[in-house]
Amino acid sequence: MTNYQIKTFEDYQEAYKASVEDPAGFWADIAGTFKWHKKWNTVLEWDFEKPDVKWFVGAKLNITENCLDRHLKTRGNKLALIWESNDPKERFIRYTYRELHEKVCQFANVLKNNGAKKGDRICIYMPMIPELAIAVLACARIGAVHSVVFAGFSAASMADRIQDADCSMVLTSDGLNRGAKQIPVKRVVDEALQTCPSVKKVIVVERLGWAVNMVEGRDVWYHEEVVNAAKECPAEEMDAEDILFILYTSGSTGKPKGVVHTVGGYMVYSQYSFSNVFQPEESDVFWCTADIGWITGHTYLLYGPLLNGTTTLMFEGIPTYPDAGRFWQVVDKFGVNIFYTAPTAIRSLMGAGEDHVLSYSLDSLKVLGSVGEPINEEAWYWYYIHVGKEECPLVDTWWQTETGGIMISSLAGVTPTKPSHAAFPLPGIQPVLLDSDGKEITDNEVEGYLCMKFPWPGMIRTTYGDHERCRLSYFSTYKGYYFTGDGAKRNKDGLYRIIGRVDDVINVSGHRFGTAEIEEAINHNKHVVESAVVGYPHDVKGQGIYAFVICNEPPRNVDHLRAEIVETVAKKIGKIAKPDKIQIVSGLPKTRSGKIMRRILRKVAEGDTSNLGDTATLLDPDIVDEIVKGAL
Repeated sequence: MTNYQIKTFEDYQEAYKASVEDPAGFWADIAGTFKWHKKWNTVLEWDFEKPDVKWFVGAKLNITENCLDRHLKTRGNKLALIWESNDPKERFIRYTYRELHEKVCQFANVLKNNGAKKGDRICIYMPMIPELAIAVLACARIGAVHSVVFAGFSAASMADRIQDADCSMVLTSDGLNRGAKQIPVKRVVDEALQTCPSVKKVIVVERLGWAVNMVEGRDVWYHEEVVNAAKECPAEEMDAEDILFILYTSGSTGKPKGVVHTVGGYMVYSQYSFSNVFQPEESDVFWCTADIGWITGHTYLLYGPLLNGTTTLMFEGIPTYPDAGRFWQVVDKFGVNIFYTAPTAIRSLMGAGEDHVLSYSLDSLKVLGSVGEPINEEAWYWYYIHVGKEECPLVDTWWQTETGGIMISSLAGVTPTKPSHAAFPLPGIQPVLLDSDGKEITDNEVEGYLCMKFPWPGMIRTTYGDHERCRLSYFSTYKGYYFTGDGAKRNKDGLYRIIGRVDDVINVSGHRFGTAEIEEAINHNKHVVESAVVGYPHDVKGQGIYAFVICNEPPRNVDHLRAEIVETVAKKIGKIAKPDKIQIVSGLPKTRSGKIMRRILRKVAEGDTSNLGDTATLLDPDIVDEIVKGAL
């Protein structure tokens, strides 16, 4: 076993042991496979109380040389990026590693020609087009900090993020395609920039060919700028602890938190986790369906695959356009071998029926992955049976924006899997379960608060411009630990199952129930496609359980259905967990990454609908009005 490329369960056990006994040696071995301008003086310095964590101290590098340049000799003509349009009739685009290198250098030169330099923060607000991936790498090439804002956020949300990071430049497009809709992206940027004086330049990529407002002296067209851009651009030398990117994540209160990841540690961890969790082979095509606006897109659409020399697929569209077979059509079209998506997508495709899957062969698939939330058993089996034909290992990955990469997951075909369990920690990751007093629970068959007791290279370094917020959010709850905010169970074999956010735990008469646990029970009902559960104040129990339920067709008798659901939950978990209120809805308030906005559902359940906050970032803002009107 070289540099901890784990191929057997024995490899896993050996690597895990080594990672705990000698963490510095373990990570130095892995980091040794990359191109560094200067090696590190010290592998790790850390203090969780401040918090202050530094990896590969004193090392110099550029991440894009590791994503692109080092592959040119051996993989120059290999496909690096495949792009598939929203419209199945539009021609796809393919770039080899050599071509992608050239495109990144050209974009980097456009940035420099427009005044961008090392250390500048650059906001990217772009649809899922090849130029988005190229722009991200171009920023990293010149040492500018990229802050990708999902091209679906409102102007106000975008302005908040630009102001917080003090961005000097915005990279965007005229518009975007999403399913049957076309959306004016540049118009949102113009609105946001009315309150962002720090932005001096806007570079606009043409996607729809729309006439857009161009502010003289500030806005330029990318296609006009790139004509004169050289195809070579030297990579800026960066310190391992220089900022690579800021990515904003919603806090439970207040403004979004700008999570900071640094160059060296993030590079090492994204490649290491990608290669071991998904077990890619040289000829594999990997498809992560996430938008680059989210951490999953950063780590497993872009950086992880390219650092590994893998072919990565990027998709502009949505799973249900022009019909619910679109994902499977793309898998067959490009011979996708490894497919990584969210439970939300799987459940929506389940609801559309099996015919859409059965129309495609899916013979190329070797590994399936799930990300974003715990996957319920019903969705797990549907995915495993109908998509993977019971032959593909299914990795149920647990991680966060703040962790940079996958932390707990089975390794495809290598370590044990169990439906709706994230399974074992990756070597190098040291999770613990704590009780409410902050004491470690060492037994199995237990549940507690999921924390990390030792640093890993991909972890958050700070929240941009507000280090105290980072300390309070992640390091103050349990002294000496990184607190994930999640509750988890560890079964008799040591496999972890994520219960869900601690703030998504409902305390009914002193009994704690994870929302995911109750939702899974509800979803066992044959009429139910998906559900979301929240707690609300209850005079007798402390908290009552309010369930929002989507059915595969409008129920003939709502009362009968409610009684059935209550019976199912009582059977699966116990009578104490049965929902007090069940509202039938046609959809749930979700972000475009598929995350359910429970904050909104909690307010509806509590009857406090006067201030639901910004709903413009939701996939379907209208669904909130419907839920409010039907509230019980």
